[in-house]
Amino acid sequence: MEEVFVKGKQKDDEEKNMSSHTTSDVIIDCHTKEEEKEVAPTIVEEAQLRQKTKRVATLDAFRGLTIVLMILVDDAGGAYSRIDHSPWNGCTLADFVMPFFLFIVGVAIALAFKRIGSIKQGVMKISLRTIKLVFWGLILQGGYSHAPDDLEYGVDMKHIRWCGILQRIALVYFVVAMIEAFTTIGKPRVVLDHGHFSIFTAYRWQWIGGFAAFIIYIITTYALYVPNWSFSVLEDDQLLHHYTVVCGVRGHLGPACNAVGHVDRQVWGINHLYSYPVWIRHKDCTFSAPDEGPLRDDAASWCLAPFEPEGLLSSVSAILSGTIGIHYGHVLLHFKTHSQRLKQWVSMGFGFFIIGIILHFTNAIPINKQLYSLSYVCFTAGAAGIVFSGFYILIDVWGFRKPFLFLEWIGMNAMLVFVMAAQGIFAAFINGWYYKDPENSLVHWIQKHIFINVWHSRKLGTLLYVIFAEIAFWAIVAGILHKLRLYWKL
Repeated sequence: MEEVFVKGKQKDDEEKNMSSHTTSDVIIDCHTKEEEKEVAPTIVEEAQLRQKTKRVATLDAFRGLTIVLMILVDDAGGAYSRIDHSPWNGCTLADFVMPFFLFIVGVAIALAFKRIGSIKQGVMKISLRTIKLVFWGLILQGGYSHAPDDLEYGVDMKHIRWCGILQRIALVYFVVAMIEAFTTIGKPRVVLDHGHFSIFTAYRWQWIGGFAAFIIYIITTYALYVPNWSFSVLEDDQLLHHYTVVCGVRGHLGPACNAVGHVDRQVWGINHLYSYPVWIRHKDCTFSAPDEGPLRDDAASWCLAPFEPEGLLSSVSAILSGTIGIHYGHVLLHFKTHSQRLKQWVSMGFGFFIIGIILHFTNAIPINKQLYSLSYVCFTAGAAGIVFSGFYILIDVWGFRKPFLFLEWIGMNAMLVFVMAAQGIFAAFINGWYYKDPENSLVHWIQKHIFINVWHSRKLGTLLYVIFAEIAFWAIVAGILHKLRLYWKL
């Protein structure tokens, strides 16, 4: 557990808890010591800080919210496409999950290195955690696991998917954490002056790293030449159809000829990309858009093509999401009062949010999760900052903690819930015990008889099943494990 204790009567209580684990459990041990107050808080705010519980609960609650959103959109998105990923440009509820993950990873990184004695030790910890994330990413999303419904396992290495959620988190974590380690471990304590922007200049290397990633992404996206490309689709398990997508352009931001897809096809190979991209619900592919439906007779040639939503170039852009998150963590470390923290967080959150909206609605750079565009980074990072600030006000300032306890519990065991619920491993285990037919399992029986049949609606029944049989169930499990002080750490 990452615990930083609020300043109290005893000397040992001068450590203030900032975080417990990172997203999808990049679990970072961040026992950090509070520095001497540089700006004395008011009497009221000092009293508020002293009365706080031992944990800055917002970090766990925000992490838990992100896991809950992932479960909701993954398992109910098929029934309600409006909350599923946008087929291309635009932003839905599902499109907030990944940047929220990376944001809270960044926050935790800022708190993680205060007790590490040497850069060598820090590099070892970062490297080991990155390897663990990549390993679990390949197991869970590389094709080896067929959970929750297919009762088999294994992957043809000719078609293994090299990218995924945890792999993207691993890349962002590695880059952002390495910069933080080399610029903070063993260095003198950062002292801020009284300027509003001193927090930015004090950690300029972190921002330089994020800006460098952004420049690489922008130059590659708009300057790289994308040639024609081909792919094959096996239809009816027998007939192999070959398709050619005509491109020959630069700077294209549509589904067919963007540089993001071209880089992945060249680096990983088209056989190793995600086979079920969300653009199958695009208006150029089906008249049912944004819902799934039969392909149009005149559907675009790329509609059945693979595309990697967590690809290499888009993950480079995602580094900026982690950079923004680490800035929020630095604010949490250096500013001692609620008002000082919120002034920094809220202004930055709304600033990024507005920039993203302007870029999108002026058609300068559309908001696009699949490309991880600059407007998408700004819009979602701004939203993350605003939600994080709202949670901080409700939970840590006003003390409304009980309504959010279930999010805290999930956030403290984020990796467990991610694997067992979001990746369907627990449901697959239950489905493995069936009577005569694989459809006669406890999971399918509960879905059908307790939710769908009772409400006479597959859509509503699916949504209620996800809320009560998945989210509520795992909140209770996480709460029990928290009472037992059992956590899955990477």
